[in-house]
Amino acid sequence: MAGSKGSKYYDVFLKYKVWLVTNSEEEIVDDSDFMLLKLIDDQGSLRAAADKHGVSYRNAWGTLKRAEEILEFKLIDKQRGGKMGGETRLTEDGEKLVQCYDELHQAFDRAIYTVTKKFFHSLNE
Repeated sequence: MAGSKGSKYYDVFLKYKVWLVTNSEEEIVDDSDFMLLKLIDDQGSLRAAADKHGVSYRNAWGTLKRAEEILEFKLIDKQRGGKMGGETRLTEDGEKLVQCYDELHQAFDRAIYTVTKKFFHSLNE
């Protein structure tokens, strides 16, 4: 909430998105893609992560494959099924990217909170 009850800004909130792009502004990964990577790490399966994220397996696979092509390194390792079933895990580079992204996002959250508080305080004067 950006103002006290009855304020004209009471129901106004600030949201932001973070994504990585190439030098030519080609999108690499965004918040949604990072969530997919986190779900893969949690679920151990691309299919389960895609289902939980609400996207098709094909869409999830295509998104990650495209990101890997642009980055020129692998984000995930897939082992095909068999008697015990398949498995998908983040690579070391994938884990590092997700960890650093989380740290960046937390820093942005803190900074945005401070700036937004000042912004809405000024509006509500």
